[in-house]
Amino acid sequence: MSSAANTAEAANQSFPSPDPAGVDAPLRQASLLAELLESKVAGTSRRIDIDAERVQRGLGQLVLTLVKLLHVLLERQAIRRMDGGDLGDDDIEQLGLTLMRQAEEIDRLRRILGLEEEDLNLDLGPLGKLF
Repeated sequence: MSSAANTAEAANQSFPSPDPAGVDAPLRQASLLAELLESKVAGTSRRIDIDAERVQRGLGQLVLTLVKLLHVLLERQAIRRMDGGDLGDDDIEQLGLTLMRQAEEIDRLRRILGLEEEDLNLDLGPLGKLF
């Protein structure tokens, strides 16, 4: 039998319908899940309830956390430069005063926003705490 004849015969062959409990089951489950989710969403408000004070506090917390992270990185870089002998005594004094003032300003802003020191220390999951 030629390959063309095999192809024609295969095209005319009828295939059994899929087993209802087999192939179609995941599709039915997905469809039921979609219907359930749609019914739940339809019963809720489509508007997001935003509390302006919480948003402001959260944004302040995020920004201040980033500023504190940069401060910690600057401190570490300053220590490396001091240990490497790259800075003179006057430079070390100026750098120390600048970093101290920066830390005081971060603390002042933290208190204004009503945040605790721990609020700036993000939990990074398996990596541990940020600071």
